[in-house]
Amino acid sequence: MSDVFDMLLIGEQAMVDFGAQLGKLLPEGALVFLEGDLGAGKTTLSRGILAAFGHKGVVKSPTYTLVEPYQLGDKLIYHFDLYRLGDPEELEFIGIRDYLDQAGCCLVEWPERGAGMLPEPDLLVEINVVNDARRVAISAGTTRGQKIIGDLHTLS
Repeated sequence: MSDVFDMLLIGEQAMVDFGAQLGKLLPEGALVFLEGDLGAGKTTLSRGILAAFGHKGVVKSPTYTLVEPYQLGDKLIYHFDLYRLGDPEELEFIGIRDYLDQAGCCLVEWPERGAGMLPEPDLLVEINVVNDARRVAISAGTTRGQKIIGDLHTLS
């Protein structure tokens, strides 16, 4: 089983659709890091993931609040955006350990800004702009992540 999943997506809807596919595979407590330049599609992918859990509204990047919680039925998803984080230790002040210790899934944009305060993610999703498309490379950081990647390979 490969620990990496890689694909090229063309268009915003393809990113949302892939996010929905990925979201259906995320178990409770999954930690997903989303990396990529500004405008690469991290929030768009998050919109698809949240749609898989039943969210139908707007998904905005929680740049100023750092975290946006979504209660969707019996599922809890936390969407973090650490872009404006001044120091990784600020995560202690917002109670990052409490978020991570719950059964909810955590999606973290700009995780490198929280280096040293965040554990190894189940999945690291790297999004790179390639002309008018996006290359999405997903690597596993845990056994749970390896299983998700195996499931993605089965679906593709």
